[in-house]
Amino acid sequence: METTFEMVAKTFQGLEEVLRDELIALGAQDVETGLRMVAFKGDLELLYKANLCCRTALRVLKPIAKFTANDADELYDYVRDMNWEEFMTPDSTFSVDSTVNSTAFNHSKYVTYRVKDGIADHFSDSCGRRPSVRLNGADLQFNVHIQENRVTISLDSSGEPLSKRGYRVEQTEAPINEVLAAGIIMKTGWHGECDFADPMCGSGTFLIEAALIAGNINPGIYREHFAFEKWPDFDSELFESIYNDDSAERDITCEILGGDIDPDAVGIARRNVKAARLDGNISIVCQPMQDWDENERDGGILVTNPPYGERLRPADMEGLYRQIGETLKFHFQGWHAWILGYKDEHFSAIGLKPSVKFPILNGSLECSLREYVLFSGKYNEFRSEGGSVHNADFNRTARPKTHHKSDAEWEDETRSYRQPERKSEHKPRHGGDDFERRNNKAFRTDDRRSDRKSDFKSDRKSDFKRRDDRRDDRKSDFKSDRKSDFKSDRKSDFKRRDDRPADRKSDFKSDRKSDFKRRDDRPDRKSDFKSDRKSDFKRRDDRSDDRQPRQIFDRGPRLGEEHITFSSPVHMRTRKPWKKRDEETDE
Repeated sequence: METTFEMVAKTFQGLEEVLRDELIALGAQDVETGLRMVAFKGDLELLYKANLCCRTALRVLKPIAKFTANDADELYDYVRDMNWEEFMTPDSTFSVDSTVNSTAFNHSKYVTYRVKDGIADHFSDSCGRRPSVRLNGADLQFNVHIQENRVTISLDSSGEPLSKRGYRVEQTEAPINEVLAAGIIMKTGWHGECDFADPMCGSGTFLIEAALIAGNINPGIYREHFAFEKWPDFDSELFESIYNDDSAERDITCEILGGDIDPDAVGIARRNVKAARLDGNISIVCQPMQDWDENERDGGILVTNPPYGERLRPADMEGLYRQIGETLKFHFQGWHAWILGYKDEHFSAIGLKPSVKFPILNGSLECSLREYVLFSGKYNEFRSEGGSVHNADFNRTARPKTHHKSDAEWEDETRSYRQPERKSEHKPRHGGDDFERRNNKAFRTDDRRSDRKSDFKSDRKSDFKRRDDRRDDRKSDFKSDRKSDFKSDRKSDFKRRDDRPADRKSDFKSDRKSDFKRRDDRPDRKSDFKSDRKSDFKRRDDRSDDRQPRQIFDRGPRLGEEHITFSSPVHMRTRKPWKKRDEETDE
């Protein structure tokens, strides 16, 4: 297997530059940003690190095939001829996910079905058995990406989206995506240098992601499984060494504060924080934002995601945002506030001038991330003292520049992915190299028309008769039917209904009535039960005295208090640094 290969990391639109910087820091080579993705090259170790360490990656793909297909049949033929034995066996389970942006392929689900059929039919041809399709928990997950007629098939190394960290045991009604939350914090440029606050924390996603960034803790350590762990070339020792390496982690020295007006949301956030083992670094209070009037901290960063009025609908949306603006103005002087919102009228109600306006997608909603530099006094006085609300360090690139590959570049790229030719037992649906209709003169349309006409010139007219002549022949076929053929039927062979044996009831006269008894004459069945003595049965009350109470013995092992460890609803693999840290605490 190649030591270095191509990979693609998926992300949200607007976070491509952040993900690019993360991959470069991990040692990625030939990094190239695209729309909602970053392409790069690396080895197996980098593949594991990208899944475990990247905060803004949704999934990491490994391309295994690149080719051109003009319709679904060409796609099926190529997939069927691929060497799938390199990746799986007939006993493996697999799933297919498709992303399509093409006029020739107008339905992604149909693409999924054709690729699935191609893989299954490949194994049917080679060994007579088909691998099973499993939507959840499949051994191998394939991703199909089609841009016009350019097809890329990749192995999904992540499995579930990397946004599902594993620490969220509960959630509120409208939680923000973990990858989006981490990306927003990293877009602000904060890495734990000052205090962090989210006064509308909800499930606590911003707080937990901020703590992971401040402590440089890998976000993938809470996950129980990655898809690459089922690959044939999985190196368990290499992955465990990467997973248990905490040498880059650091102590969290800043304060991370959270709050919410809803007591249920506060309880959920606290449970999520505890599941992430960060309850010693994050403080959460139950209070509305307008009560944050005792903030005596000189400066910090505030990141929050107020309700948009779509799923969560407070009674007065403009009043809510007006209160946010007043609280920021009077109680967070010296801070930088970043607010993720949806509607311009809500931002207008805040009443503050933003220094940054950055478009960002939150699910399907086109939202805006805005920064507010908070200061005391009036804006003119702040400017006269040398203050500025302009943020020159913020990267305002909302849509990265992408390079569209020419046909020649695409052809060069597909050469490295071409599989060895396989002699298929099935007939090609499009002919292929040995059946070129367009270039072969033998199949020109004009020639075929002349050939078809010549096929009928040898037919003589004398062999065919007019329709009228054929009618006369058909009538003559019935003239030979003689009526005498039916004269042999004698009437004597049939009897009238009245001549039949009159008394058919005589067949039943032998049935004697004496063979049957009336219901009243039957023997009394109740007498069969008279022998049962009542003394053989005891009343329920009498039996209760004879029954002995059932004893339950506890034969389970007993554990001493020294064996009791941290209990968390999140199921995680064993991490040696945490185990070592727990032993030091006990001492």
